[in-house]
Amino acid sequence: MTTPTTRTSRFDRGRWAQAGPETVHPGVHRIPLPLPEDGLRAVNIYALEGLTDGLVLIDGGWSIPESRKALEDALAQLGHDLGEISHVLVTHIHRDHYTQAVELRRLLGSQVYLGAGERRGLELLGELCTDEPVSSLSTLHRAGAHDLADRVASMYDDAFDVTVWEAPDRWLGAEELRFGDRRLTVVPTPGHTQGHVVYLDQARGLLFSGDHVLPHITPSIGFELGAPALPLGDYLDSLHLMTTLADARLLPAHGPVGNSVHARVGELLAHHDDRLAETLAALGGRTRTAYEVAGELGWTRRRVSFAELGVFDRMLAVNETAAHLDVLVARGRACRIEADGVDSYAATAA
Repeated sequence: MTTPTTRTSRFDRGRWAQAGPETVHPGVHRIPLPLPEDGLRAVNIYALEGLTDGLVLIDGGWSIPESRKALEDALAQLGHDLGEISHVLVTHIHRDHYTQAVELRRLLGSQVYLGAGERRGLELLGELCTDEPVSSLSTLHRAGAHDLADRVASMYDDAFDVTVWEAPDRWLGAEELRFGDRRLTVVPTPGHTQGHVVYLDQARGLLFSGDHVLPHITPSIGFELGAPALPLGDYLDSLHLMTTLADARLLPAHGPVGNSVHARVGELLAHHDDRLAETLAALGGRTRTAYEVAGELGWTRRRVSFAELGVFDRMLAVNETAAHLDVLVARGRACRIEADGVDSYAATAA
């Protein structure tokens, strides 16, 4: 939710979401698809030619009529049609990446691939029959933000269609996918979700990064039904993992294509170092909940106050603050005190 400053202009940040394909490399096309009333504006999927007799997509988009129409139109501009889609390689289980992949399989018989770490999240969707952010609401209660949790819960209704959450054809681990003479390396990157994966095309120097590495914003951490023990710790480890791979062009799920994964990862790691320091400073010599600490921090690129955020963004802010506090505890910089189901934190002696 919070974002390091970048040099990209505001015009560029809006232009990436305009409809139509962009060829980012010979045989690789970025296609932004619309999202319903979503602050992210659009989700990028990538159409890859020459890997199979048809097309391979990286991510599927959100299953809404406008998205399918935009995909059809973009493929037509490239001289293709929906019937040529043979595989959809999904980066993670969130609705804006996965649900249209399921729809395309029903329509076309395309094969859908998903990271194995998403298996439990998919099972929980079937068991709970809701996409209400259960774990995030639990974090709000753990932070003492009971009223905020109730307000967020009231935003969700019972119109949940479990059928859009079918299992994939193949669960992926850390492995190499071969399509003819082309290879894509699957790299698990837990953090945003437990089963998030990125796809590395080493030969062409391209990283399809999903929501793991984004050019303008930091992804929400652990935003899923499951409850990972230390999601920010997982995310930071996954960022460091990117620096052990050869640098590549950044092909993100939201925002324009970037020139260097390593450069953006460096910005993200620096941002979280700064945020951890700010969070520790906000504790001061007091014992405080994540809700109280979040109220003292600035949010978004404009550093607006917590009170200026909408209800949903306040939930994300408290969850992010709790994630940073938990990392401080794991690093021995703070301690956690639980009482009556509410966690409070205090800084430890340096």
